[in-house]
Amino acid sequence: MNRRAATAAISLVLLAAGCVGDSDDDPTGSTRLLAGTPTTTAEPAGDEDEAAGDGAPTTTTAQESVADLSAAAIVLTEVARLSAPTSMAVRPGSGDLYVTERAGTVRAIALRPVTGGGVRAEVGPPLVDVSTSTDGERGLLGLAFHPDGTHVYLSYTDRAGDTQVDEMAIDGAAIDAGSRRSVFSTEQPFANHNGGQISFGPDGYLYLALGDGGGGGDPLGTAQDPGNVLGSILRFDPRPGPDGSPRQIPGDNPFAGGGGAPEVWITGVRNPWRFSWDRATDDLWIADVGQNAIEEITLLPADGSTSPGRAANLGWPIFEGEEPFAGGDAPDGYVAPIHTYELGPGCSITGGYVSRGDALPGLRGAYLYSDYCDPTIRAVLQRDGELVEERSLDVEVPGGSVVSFGEGPDGELYVLSLSGGIYRIDPA
Repeated sequence: MNRRAATAAISLVLLAAGCVGDSDDDPTGSTRLLAGTPTTTAEPAGDEDEAAGDGAPTTTTAQESVADLSAAAIVLTEVARLSAPTSMAVRPGSGDLYVTERAGTVRAIALRPVTGGGVRAEVGPPLVDVSTSTDGERGLLGLAFHPDGTHVYLSYTDRAGDTQVDEMAIDGAAIDAGSRRSVFSTEQPFANHNGGQISFGPDGYLYLALGDGGGGGDPLGTAQDPGNVLGSILRFDPRPGPDGSPRQIPGDNPFAGGGGAPEVWITGVRNPWRFSWDRATDDLWIADVGQNAIEEITLLPADGSTSPGRAANLGWPIFEGEEPFAGGDAPDGYVAPIHTYELGPGCSITGGYVSRGDALPGLRGAYLYSDYCDPTIRAVLQRDGELVEERSLDVEVPGGSVVSFGEGPDGELYVLSLSGGIYRIDPA
């Protein structure tokens, strides 16, 4: 396959990552006190007087963004260690963090305040096990809770290597494995570019990111084929239809009436490795892994009339980033990335979230992201859809292998390493 050599290395690391939980630190039922001691720190850009003076942002609301990133400074506080964590979600009405482990298990992390300050993290036993394939880039890759908190959805590659999305009911604090039913499935022709993230959007529908199916250069031509669910981001209601169908198609999906797969919402993606909504504006951010040269981030603004990204085409494989790849004219609905970077120390982008929590005022409105091979956390700041600043926050995730970010119920952000660590992003 015409994939950069780093991909082979990533696959080997992913395969080895299943052994992380075999250390002496058994995560089952473990308790960790989160004191104020960080793992890594970064100083604000410029000297202290400048950061505290005219260069620092004034008081802002959760909806406003900072003028610049000069006062941004973070530390990482380890919350827990699991076996190859891959994604995180929060159940509505609960402050607990739910984390997937690559081999197929889901655990809850309860964050409990302690007398005198600080938080105690309690990691629970597995709530469910879907026993996934872990070859290549496969595994349990995403979870999402229904907005009403009654059901959980798991996105994974099964033993045959195909994408599955299953639904299970929530019974109190437990996941009812006996209620498990299939919501969506599709064959995966290769062991890479599975995508796999799922998340409910502000509109209440479930979104599923699927890569182009694998190989190099989109050999099956899926990304520009709206009739193929691969190379797309899908949108549907995961609850059963009145006709007994496993899911329902929103009437405003671009191909709900024909002309393409009815679930398809966005086309032209290669391997979208994490998307998220800005909780203050509903803007949609997508990080897409490039081929041999360029990683990219795309912003799809919300305009209030429909959910962001309807019928958008991110251009793969006609373009890699903004550079021609396979060649040809820009497709209908083409949206160019807001930010790209060339490969160097990095090899595979990991998208994050727009920071809106109160703990990080110097980053309010900035989109955070990282890279699987270069674990530095970076920030992008935009204004009116135009990039105004991008900078490193000069903090590396311990263990590297940054596989995902997470957003807590209070808007505070977390970052996950496939090597086992889960870290809260705190102010320096």
